[in-house]
Amino acid sequence: QVQLVESGGGLVQAGGSLRLSCAASGRPFSNYPMGWFRQAPGKEREFVAAITWSGSNTDYADSVKGRFTISRDNANNMVYLQMNDLKPEDTAAYYCARQKGLYGSLWDRVREVRFYDAWGQGTQVTVSS
Repeated sequence: QVQLVESGGGLVQAGGSLRLSCAASGRPFSNYPMGWFRQAPGKEREFVAAITWSGSNTDYADSVKGRFTISRDNANNMVYLQMNDLKPEDTAAYYCARQKGLYGSLWDRVREVRFYDAWGQGTQVTVSS
């Protein structure tokens, strides 16, 4: 079973930037799409971004498109989320997750929480206005 550990969260002013990291250990993750989700208090967990196993394709929620960039380094078992022009509504706990679809067989489901089988513990991002 893969283990995922997020880092890089913190407090930032609106308009600022943060880079989240996700370190994977255990079973290889390089053959699976990876995603970032977020959850604010009292709200459901929502999709933020995803990347194919090779890094050749990405998908973003409309709310972050043009501001966030997902990337991965399979050689070092890392996934990243670069977040620019942060807004107060981006405040949430951010989670890294591995999708079930080997080699992208479930890429059309990449925005759905139920198709992910491994999750990190989350890292808090707080954006002040």
